[in-house]
Amino acid sequence: MTELNELVSEQIFVIMSLLAVLVLILLIIAIVQSVKLGRLRKRYERMMAGAGVEDLESLLLNLKMQTDSVEDEQEKQRRSLMMIEQRQRMSKSKLGIKRYNAFSDQGSDLSFSLALLDELDNGIVLSGLHNRDSSYVYAKPLEQGTSKYALSPEEKEAVELARREGQQ
Repeated sequence: MTELNELVSEQIFVIMSLLAVLVLILLIIAIVQSVKLGRLRKRYERMMAGAGVEDLESLLLNLKMQTDSVEDEQEKQRRSLMMIEQRQRMSKSKLGIKRYNAFSDQGSDLSFSLALLDELDNGIVLSGLHNRDSSYVYAKPLEQGTSKYALSPEEKEAVELARREGQQ
C-alpha cells in the first residue's frame, strides 16, 4: 500500500509540475500579448491624436465622405471641361485674310476677303470691295470649307489660308 501511495504521490507531483509549467507558459504568453497590445494602443493613439475624432470608425466615415465629395467635384469639373472642349471646337479660331485691288484701274489694296473657320472648317467668308466711289461688303457661309455661293479666287485663297493656319 505504501508503494501505491508513493506511486500516486509521484503521479500527483508530475501532474502538478505539468500544470505549473503550463501555467508558467500561459503567464508568459499573456505578458507578451499585453506588451504587444500596449504597443498597438500607443500606435493607435498617436494615429488618432491629430485626426480630431475619437475612434477609427468615425475617422474612416469622415474620410469616405470627403472622398465622395472630391469625386463629385471631379465629375463636375470633367463635365465642365467637356463642355468647354465642345465649345472650343465650334469657335471660329482659324483666320485667313487676303488683301487685294478689286478694281485694277483705280485704288490700291483696300479690298479684302476674310475667312473665319472652326475646327470642322465651318464658318464665314467676308469680302469687302472698295473703290473710289463706294464700298461693298459680302458675307458667304461656309460648310466644311465650301459655300453654296460661288467664291471668288481671293475668297478661296482666304479660305485656304485659314485652313493652313489650323494645320500648324
